Amino acid sequence: MSARLQKDAVLRQSFAVPVEFPVIFTRGLFDPANPVLLKAVRRMGERRRHRVAVFVDAGVWRAHPALARRIRAYFAAHTGALELVAPPQRVPGGEKAKRDAALVGRLLARFQAWRLCRHSFVVAVGGGAVLDAVGLAAALFHRGLRLIRVPTTVLAQNDVGVGVKNAVNWRGVKNLVGTFSPPFAVLNDSDFLAALPDRDWIGGIAEAFKVALIRDARFFRWLSARASQLRARDRAAMEELIRRCAALHLDHIRGGGDPFETGRARPLDFGHWVAHKLEAMTGFRIGHGQAVAIGLMLDSGYARRKGWLKAAELRAIRSGLLRSGFTLWHPALAARDGRGRLKILRGLEDFREHLGGELWVTYPLGIGRRHEVGEVESACVEECVRALSPGRRASARKAATPRPQQIRSRM
Repeated sequence: MSARLQKDAVLRQSFAVPVEFPVIFTRGLFDPANPVLLKAVRRMGERRRHRVAVFVDAGVWRAHPALARRIRAYFAAHTGALELVAPPQRVPGGEKAKRDAALVGRLLARFQAWRLCRHSFVVAVGGGAVLDAVGLAAALFHRGLRLIRVPTTVLAQNDVGVGVKNAVNWRGVKNLVGTFSPPFAVLNDSDFLAALPDRDWIGGIAEAFKVALIRDARFFRWLSARASQLRARDRAAMEELIRRCAALHLDHIRGGGDPFETGRARPLDFGHWVAHKLEAMTGFRIGHGQAVAIGLMLDSGYARRKGWLKAAELRAIRSGLLRSGFTLWHPALAARDGRGRLKILRGLEDFREHLGGELWVTYPLGIGRRHEVGEVESACVEECVRALSPGRRASARKAATPRPQQIRSRM
């Protein structure tokens, strides 16, 4: 009897680990007189000379040709507290960073060559793709180096850079390989925004609309009122957008009850089942922000057809996105497979896999609120796609529509 009890014994383990990291907004981060980076590295109060490796997005490197020199000068000015283990390293930017399966391995090899330890720092300077790739490598090496993110795009500063995830694409699937690994600090330097091309300037506005639509009606009204200013590159307006959007993301991660996404819902992925599939279908030629804007519009149209949004609310969403500079259509939306089914609908199956086999999609329930549903009607998605198609409504009505079906949650 005692042997059986010993064999079937269960020892239960439960503990909580506090997570804390600052998100700091500044200008001139690498000015030797700016103490933000130095204080961020030393915030644990450790008495040592901290070893730091710096990686810079290739696009940022080109746009700021003096950046590497400024970084070296910063470390030279604080040599008593900081050691730059190697000259700043240039890494591929944009989707090239996300799609290069060998990049993470090359980064790990450099960490090993420099003999970085768990108390060493990795500073990633760049857009969201670089933050993801460098962040993943940092999370894997010695089970986690101290990552400091320096986001340089609107999308990275108000969304990707302040989260607790990092991932890269694998075999054409967006963010298939990754980890949950909170950064040591996030340092948002608004000076980097001035050199952004227009596509990257407006890209992060879509993520601001996303979080406003499901969490903050007041912020949605603010965005709508300033859409033209934002598109015209009003710096003060953009800095406020970034701060407010980042705060909403941090609030959701902290107070949403599921920071590491063990549950079924992904509110901050509103509109993203469309966006991720559209990116993959276009070979990632469409920007993430543009794809998200289309996803928001399509899912908002779905919400209107189901009675979750009023007609005036849908018009306000469309107007705000258009005045921000987004195009709310892409021909890939209308692409069909051999059975005549919209290829974009495959995004729901991909999303289901991402969620662990059970489909839950976030939709607005009025502006500023949300709910999750476990089924999406393909016929209704068809209607939403036709509604977005410019000048094609008449021909779309004549086209044969596949038999209505529902894509349901699988238990």
